[in-house]
Amino acid sequence: MNKFVVMTKKAIWSIIIIMSLSLIGVGLIQFFWIKRAVDLDEKNFNDKVTLALSNVKKRLNLDAETLAEKKYYEKRLLEPVSILDEIIREDLTKGASELSQRIKELEYKSSIYDPYQLLENIDIKKLDKYLKTELESKEIDLRYEYGVYSNRDNAYFIENGNYAATIGDTTKSSNVAAMNPLYKAEYKISLFADEMNDPGHLNLYFPGKSRFLWSNVIGILLSSVVFTGLILVCFSYTVWVIFHQKKVSEMKTDFINNMTHEFKTPIATISLASDSILNPSILENKERVSRFINIIKQENKRMLGQVEKVLQMAQIEKQNVELKLNDVDLHELIQDAVVNAELKVQAKGGRITTNLEASKYIITGDVTHISSIINNLLDNAEKYTPKNPDIIISTKDGRGGVEFSISDNGIGMAKDTLKLIFERFYRVHTGNLHNVKGFGLGLSYVKAMVDAHHGKVSVKSELGKGSTFTVFLPEKQNTK
Repeated sequence: MNKFVVMTKKAIWSIIIIMSLSLIGVGLIQFFWIKRAVDLDEKNFNDKVTLALSNVKKRLNLDAETLAEKKYYEKRLLEPVSILDEIIREDLTKGASELSQRIKELEYKSSIYDPYQLLENIDIKKLDKYLKTELESKEIDLRYEYGVYSNRDNAYFIENGNYAATIGDTTKSSNVAAMNPLYKAEYKISLFADEMNDPGHLNLYFPGKSRFLWSNVIGILLSSVVFTGLILVCFSYTVWVIFHQKKVSEMKTDFINNMTHEFKTPIATISLASDSILNPSILENKERVSRFINIIKQENKRMLGQVEKVLQMAQIEKQNVELKLNDVDLHELIQDAVVNAELKVQAKGGRITTNLEASKYIITGDVTHISSIINNLLDNAEKYTPKNPDIIISTKDGRGGVEFSISDNGIGMAKDTLKLIFERFYRVHTGNLHNVKGFGLGLSYVKAMVDAHHGKVSVKSELGKGSTFTVFLPEKQNTK
């Protein structure tokens, strides 16, 4: 047994919320893993840079020791032998002589191994070479900036392979210093520091580090964004289709209900008239029989007209409409339509006014369909004006054709409604009014027929103040 599942609005919104949360969750998870990959790359990059700086420090220390040893021995060789011999002779014992010599050696070395002096004596060419070599050995091919900072001068005295002019603490203002990217460098290593002194440090800064790290995952990130975007578009389209189909389903249900009511009345009337005719007392009265036969004929004609509307819309949907083009007197069609609608309007205590000012009112078109367009619009104007309808029909010349409009002082429509009135089966809500009948096909038929004539239809309306439908029809039709 087949069962039809009707999705309620609550069920639809539940699915939308669940799917939205799922998409957000998937997006967050993807971002988390991509961010984690970037963090791992950054950690690996930091380790490489730290190791490179450590090796540079070792090389600078080795150079400093070599230079200090060289200066120490050069100083010893330049010292007069006579002074040393005199000091040795003055020592009372051999042990005292060796102690004095050791103290003197330490004094020499302490003067040569001054940390601040070693820092200031760094060879900038060697420093630049060491940095380049160590970074290349770690496969780091990024533009970098570096500097050697002196704690005594509170300034950089070496920047990117050049000596910087430093004069005490006034080298740079605080604003200029803050603009120097080396001051925000995250890679730093102390140089020639001992237990007593920390003369300064070497800073290293990579301006394009973030871009480099994200470039490794940009392909994955873009692919993730594209595929997530496609899923989001498909999901949005699916939601739109669900709502649209639900609305169409509701309109079709409304159409079936309206159609049932529309057919129920004439069927009941025909049934009653038929039973009356079969009554022996009426059957002998030809006048009454004729009256009941006319009623049956009118109701049958009414049902045929409703069926014809449905069939016409089916043909329009399949685009099988064939127009029988002839010269059409638009003013004549309007006047005929006014005659047909006037009785119903007057019964409500209203009137129809015509302002036919167009000079080119003879156009090429299908007289049946153009007449139906006018009658449908007039019928709507009367139906949706519950009391004292004041309907105005006017025509005027347009560019390449003629334009006619039908205005009323009825219930009007909200802006949201204006977007839907030309859809099949849609009927304007009339609030507490329940006397407005129809299938919801009139305006969709009008729109289809106007389009078939290569014209345009538009509407202006304000809730509680009435509506104005304007139709433009070209003077000639393109028969190609």
